[in-house]
Amino acid sequence: MTKSISCSDAGKDCGWSASADTEEELMTKVTEHVLAEHKEVELNAESISSIKSLIKETS
Repeated sequence: MTKSISCSDAGKDCGWSASADTEEELMTKVTEHVLAEHKEVELNAESISSIKSLIKETS
């Protein structure tokens, strides 16, 4: 199953989205995007947990 996420899932006005085969791969993409485009978001245990809860699985 493919895992996917988008900024709009988190309520952000941003058209970015990504998908990957594993949660680890997807979170790497999310981290890179957040650090580049959403410097206001602090990546800590709480925010990472919130982000992970938004991941969708598609076949």
